[in-house]
Amino acid sequence: MSNQFKAEVFQNQFLPQGTKEVNAIMTISVEGTDSATTSPSRDRLFGVICDTSGSMGGNKIHAAKDAIAKLVNLLPEDAYFFIVTGASKASVIFPVSQATWEKKQQAIASIKNISANGGTLMSTWLAESLRQFKKMPNAVRQALLLTDGQNDDSDEQKLKTILQQCEGVFQCDCRGVGTDWRVAQLQQIANKLLGTTDIIPNASMIEADFQAILEKAMSKDVSDVNMRLWTPQGAKVLFCKQVSPDIVDLTHRAKPMKPQVVDYPTGAWGNKESRDYHFCIEVNPGNVGDEMLAGRASLVYTLNGTETKIAEARILATWTDDEAKSTKIDRRVAHYTGQAELAQSIQEGLEARAKGDIEVATAKLGKAVKLAHESGNEATAKLLKTVVDIQDAPTGTVRLKREVAKEDAMALETRSTKTTRIPKS
Repeated sequence: MSNQFKAEVFQNQFLPQGTKEVNAIMTISVEGTDSATTSPSRDRLFGVICDTSGSMGGNKIHAAKDAIAKLVNLLPEDAYFFIVTGASKASVIFPVSQATWEKKQQAIASIKNISANGGTLMSTWLAESLRQFKKMPNAVRQALLLTDGQNDDSDEQKLKTILQQCEGVFQCDCRGVGTDWRVAQLQQIANKLLGTTDIIPNASMIEADFQAILEKAMSKDVSDVNMRLWTPQGAKVLFCKQVSPDIVDLTHRAKPMKPQVVDYPTGAWGNKESRDYHFCIEVNPGNVGDEMLAGRASLVYTLNGTETKIAEARILATWTDDEAKSTKIDRRVAHYTGQAELAQSIQEGLEARAKGDIEVATAKLGKAVKLAHESGNEATAKLLKTVVDIQDAPTGTVRLKREVAKEDAMALETRSTKTTRIPKS
């Protein structure tokens, strides 16, 4: 493996006497030789899962077929791929194959025959994809799911069950085209499978979005990476979240490895990638002058049953009666605490707006505007402008817009968890 992983911890380790909570931000970056000049160390398997229910008819299915055909053409020859289409049941229109010129031509011929009809049972699409992914257990396994509609309510329990089986086998980015799909439904799939969710407001934008997803997927060359956290006896992990580039709460994904040691899944990594994680650990408080190792976080990946540790960092706690030391909040911890609050304010504001509670919606979205302004999160600030008229960003004074395009509200909801990195001082 040519890539080098580097881990750094940012925190204020000095705590007032009696304090139990230790907060730390861990930045993990991959620094290696340029992936263009090195052959990837792993096979890569990319699956396309496309909704072909009746509602996808017309422009959407034409645009999806064109985009999938172009995607197949862009696959590197050393990659593997498959295509599953789904309505009330799933069909493998092209099974796992290497992306040779001949196989690409065969796949494109199959794509031309795709038509749209039937209902929407996403559990069947994922079950079929899982069977394909299991054919290459050692590959970097990633999928792209495109839909324009809502999963049938009758499928809810089956979908939960199949997602448990898919977890850890492959990652999946979900895209909703148009505005008739449900954000929460796609987020449920993407969050469980460590992927992203986004809106493609218009069918003409499918192709560019697919290409960006493929490019990112093909850059990954280390799969099945876990964050391993050791904590001292009596300590409790209050939360573990990825906080950049998006907020992903991993707290409930903890897998006990042995006493005091848990693993959190982080999925696949590529060259020049960087992510931030926020740990909050409750420890037994010490006396003034006491020092403690409050946690040790490392990245571990497994290949053919062999485990390799690729980065490690320590989380410390020192109790002090020096107020100047103990009251200083680390800039990164403060920044990401604010970004999590920003995402929550947006979600609560949009929920209140949907229920017609203007007062709560205005207060929450106003707070979001203020937080986006303070943290320099320009992308989120721009999205907020589609839903509220901003009178004064620094104080969060806003007025709800009367008319808001559905795709604008959905874009704000889907992208509310995208964070910005701390500005360099």
